[in-house]
Amino acid sequence: MIRIALATTAALVAVSALPAAAQQEARAVPLDGTVLDVSATGSSTRVPDLAVIQAGVVTQAATAAEAMQQNNAQMTKVLAALRGAGVAERDIQTARISLSPQYRYAENKPSVITGYQASNQVSIRFRDVAKSGSILDALVREGANDISGPNLTIDKPDSALDEARVDAVKKARARAELYAQAAGLRVDRILAISESGALPPMPAPVMMRAQAGMVADKLEVVAGERELNVTVSVRFLLK
Repeated sequence: MIRIALATTAALVAVSALPAAAQQEARAVPLDGTVLDVSATGSSTRVPDLAVIQAGVVTQAATAAEAMQQNNAQMTKVLAALRGAGVAERDIQTARISLSPQYRYAENKPSVITGYQASNQVSIRFRDVAKSGSILDALVREGANDISGPNLTIDKPDSALDEARVDAVKKARARAELYAQAAGLRVDRILAISESGALPPMPAPVMMRAQAGMVADKLEVVAGERELNVTVSVRFLLK
């Protein structure tokens, strides 16, 4: 997305309509030419290197204590499977624990508690995306029955965002050259650069495939590619 604004130095005299910071900038920089403001968005791409999965256990029993006991026993196996697969402790975090009554409803009758449901879910980060499918298989085998994800993202996006910044400035410069040429002017120099938006990669849904008739066998996670964007505003002086 490109936004363009042109102003001659004569128009800059009316600084009272500008914010205080802009007024100070206009007074501090004596200009002899035409000011051009360009906003441009740059992008870069990376293959996701981090998968985030929510996995847990949901159990039901006649009493609250029994539901929690069964859940704890099953969740212990799930956590052991994660650690056995080499997932580091720092990459396992409890996300949600809940216990709620289950009701039976009938017309014109008060609801009746029929049992209790316990849930325990952890958030897991996989730093080897290719292995996340096989670990999901192991979790299901060990009793995990509440799984969502994976969501794929980039662990350290700084270098990719810097590439996007360079791309944004190049695009802004190219647009400035275009407008200068169309106006019979030339780009003299850059007066200011500001970053109005750097968007780190948001987790994205991925493809998960399993052979028909199997709950979780040879599950495949496809990483794909992510795009990162940065928007900059550049003020040019044209002469």
